[in-house]
Amino acid sequence: MADAAKGHARHVAILIHPDPQSFNAAIAHAYCETVRECGQEAILRDLYAMKFDPVLKSEERPDRRGFEIAPDVRAELEAIEGCDVVALIYPIWFGLPPAMMKGYVDRVIGAGVTPHQVQDGAGRGPLTAGHMITITTSGARDAWLDEQGQLDSLRELSSRYLFRAFSMKSADYLHIGSIVEGLPTRFIDEHLSDVRERARKICARLAVEQYGAAAPPSISDGS
Repeated sequence: MADAAKGHARHVAILIHPDPQSFNAAIAHAYCETVRECGQEAILRDLYAMKFDPVLKSEERPDRRGFEIAPDVRAELEAIEGCDVVALIYPIWFGLPPAMMKGYVDRVIGAGVTPHQVQDGAGRGPLTAGHMITITTSGARDAWLDEQGQLDSLRELSSRYLFRAFSMKSADYLHIGSIVEGLPTRFIDEHLSDVRERARKICARLAVEQYGAAAPPSISDGS
């Protein structure tokens, strides 16, 4: 991660949805637009549009002989190098993130990191000492997901684990439920407003780190 005190803060939004006209895409664009309005840099990585390969290869596992970071992963690491914030934006399908999301964690975020390093708090990757926000959507209602214990599981899977594994400064999580076809414009605008507000808060935190005392590590469940 870059040091925000050395220049403009840099955000990388990772969009993981096959439809470029999806609500998830609208979230990614709203996030990036807000970051730029705050005077910070935003880069969008659309994994489906990039045709990112999520399949981890045997030789990419760091605990195996002959370990080597694949050229496409190395290129992705270079693209997000120096970022202060990673924003992960994706839908929840059948109670789980898309396979593309898991593959991005396996191949890019966790590149070169072994399970022992994670357990010892020594895992290092593009999220280390930086910030992350995860924004997920689902067709199911939040109340129903909560009854199933799904919301807390999603927070643990999507935010808390990566926060601990890579010694991050902060991790924020926002879930938006009941996303189905034909939503009223008012409903969409309200949720995009929430996304923009969350982006502004992250930008404000980075500004404090750049011009004042850094805030202590923190994790938010979106409440």
